Amino acid sequence: MMVSDPTTTRDRADSESALRIRDLVKRFGPTTALNRAGLELRRGERLALLGPNGAGKTTLVRCICGRSVPDSGSIEMLGRQLPPSGGRHELGFVPQEIALYPDLTARENLDAFGRFHGLTGGELRDAVEWALQWTGLADRADDLTKTFSSGMKRRVNIACGVLHRPLVLLLDEPTVGVDPQSRDRIFRMLEELWRQGTSILLTTHQLDEAERQCDRIVIIDHGHAIAEGTLGDLIASTVGANRRVVFTLAEACSELAGFTVRGDGRRLVAEVEDVARDLPGLLNRIRESGGQVSDLDVQPPSLHSVFIHLTGRELRE
Repeated sequence: MMVSDPTTTRDRADSESALRIRDLVKRFGPTTALNRAGLELRRGERLALLGPNGAGKTTLVRCICGRSVPDSGSIEMLGRQLPPSGGRHELGFVPQEIALYPDLTARENLDAFGRFHGLTGGELRDAVEWALQWTGLADRADDLTKTFSSGMKRRVNIACGVLHRPLVLLLDEPTVGVDPQSRDRIFRMLEELWRQGTSILLTTHQLDEAERQCDRIVIIDHGHAIAEGTLGDLIASTVGANRRVVFTLAEACSELAGFTVRGDGRRLVAEVEDVARDLPGLLNRIRESGGQVSDLDVQPPSLHSVFIHLTGRELRE
């Protein structure tokens, strides 16, 4: 039997990692914001970073960007150790807050941020023209950004963070406060970057975005990762694959074995393994008890149910 060389295995794993965080610790006085946090963003992957308020997401992103220095642990990008600050040319960051100059036009903003990223001359001009086309704002290139809608500002904001065409991109709530059309445009923009080879780490509170737009998911709470994997992995390891069936009755009913009564007594909830096999029996039991079903809803397990299962229902401030 052949035994693999651990050094070779490690080097191959590093070459497949766009970003790797190990045992990151960050304290602010008596508060531990990151408690041996870790995650891996693979090359060519879209990874969602989820967590309740105060879980440590923002601190983790700030450490990756070099805006906050961790007390211990390591951050590797594209196979090399990152210094506390600097050395991040291949990294792009788009903050949640709109970081634009309102009294400059879209073109002038892009030009300024391109220079911040070290672009000059023809390379800068080409990058600005590409960004205006990419965002769908070429016809508004010479308008002041303070006249833009929230969605338009978001698109320019994202473009300012990727003018240097980074290999790794961090996005912090990129669709906050935008309409459905702008949201769709933003994800089409990001898909184009991803198809061109950019690895993307997305932090969001919009769980449907994580479900539809990302390949894997990491959930962080109390400063460290508590679960990671595909949506299917997370469902299998937490809430299970059962479907929830919600029956709405014409009139309120009392307790019925095998069902949970909700709300005003008109909603009965049951879990089933096989909808086609189990649903007829449930309907028969309701009819036999004198109930009349006016509607029903079959709900598959979701990221929302996984998230609540792992982090609880308590509000976080």
